[in-house]
Amino acid sequence: MTQSQSSHSPSATSARASSGSLAARLDRPIVLVGLMGVGKTTVGRRLAEALKRSFVDVDHEIERAADRTVSEIFATHGEAYFREGERRVVARLMGEKAGVIATGGGAFIDADTRALILDKGVAVWLDCDLETLVERTSRRNTRPLLRGGDPAKILAELKEQRSDSYAQAHIHIVTDDGPHHRTVSRIIEAIDAWL
Repeated sequence: MTQSQSSHSPSATSARASSGSLAARLDRPIVLVGLMGVGKTTVGRRLAEALKRSFVDVDHEIERAADRTVSEIFATHGEAYFREGERRVVARLMGEKAGVIATGGGAFIDADTRALILDKGVAVWLDCDLETLVERTSRRNTRPLLRGGDPAKILAELKEQRSDSYAQAHIHIVTDDGPHHRTVSRIIEAIDAWL
């Protein structure tokens, strides 16, 4: 489908109308949660654009505040230290009522962070199949949790360990390799129905 066709399709027109209505009614941040590689940052940017709201990636905020990468923080201080910083950044962003927030894959697993997001935001769990996760995460070597072994096995274990926590999100969206605007439209429609 070409760009001009997609912008005039009934679903694109419906999504634009729905996003305007939703943006006017939305009084809290939309917080994207889910495993690494599911598309939280990419989809989050497009969702924020569609809703004319700000976008913040928690990992980027942490890196900016610490003046080092997530991988460097993990290597130097460990995961527990990183999660504590992540918890503080998420709390700050929730207090600022940032428009769309993309969390790191482990943020929603922390009970305090999860409770804050569920209370003050709209939690949207982005989910996809394991094969897609493996393919997407193989594009960059910046994922500290995947460096110690077989990425497919690690991702399968993380998916199993974290799914119960992710399932507490207000909304669950299963993504695929289709166009990102389709995922954005599905999120907008789901939040609109949830509100």
